[in-house]
Amino acid sequence: MLKAYKTVLRDSVTEFTEKKSRFIGRCFRVNSAEEAMARLAEVRKMHSDATHNCWAYSLSSGEKRFSDDGEPGGTAGMPIMDTLIKRDITDALIVVTRYFGGILLGSGGLVRAYSRSASDALSLSGEGLMAPCTVIAFSADYPRFGQIEGFVKSESIVDSIEFQENVRFRVTVPNEKLDGFIRTLSDKTDGKTVPAVVGETFVPVPLKE
Repeated sequence: MLKAYKTVLRDSVTEFTEKKSRFIGRCFRVNSAEEAMARLAEVRKMHSDATHNCWAYSLSSGEKRFSDDGEPGGTAGMPIMDTLIKRDITDALIVVTRYFGGILLGSGGLVRAYSRSASDALSLSGEGLMAPCTVIAFSADYPRFGQIEGFVKSESIVDSIEFQENVRFRVTVPNEKLDGFIRTLSDKTDGKTVPAVVGETFVPVPLKE
């Protein structure tokens, strides 16, 4: 059974300067290690003249990786990863690009700077819950279409409606609402509509701050 998990809703870019060093934070939603590495390659190409491109990603599969990219061990990649872990975010990649400004920050300063950059980028991306849903298909005769159309559109995500010998629906319903949806659908059609499960998926739901 699918389980809900938190992820980011959109890509983001943030920037600040600390003692003349520029820190550019980027957050991406990714679905695999291959996609994460492809996005990282894009950032590295974009900032090929940067001093460091440090990064971390965490996937819903449980895979996690990070890199200090030349910064002292534990001062960059791990603080970025810690930001993802503390907020329980997966399927996300954060890359922090640094242009060295000539003033050393020290280990503590680096940790704070990379943590801030990662946190800023993550906050701007927005957090969402990937809610497990069930995809169902069902049919209704034309006289009952008007009785269920409003209910179906308000209580599910309508993937398709086909008008053939009868009206065929394919909809996505959050698992927590599934039993009630099927029960109400049956009541509105006098028990003549029996949905069939055709798949499972996730739907992003924004989290309130």
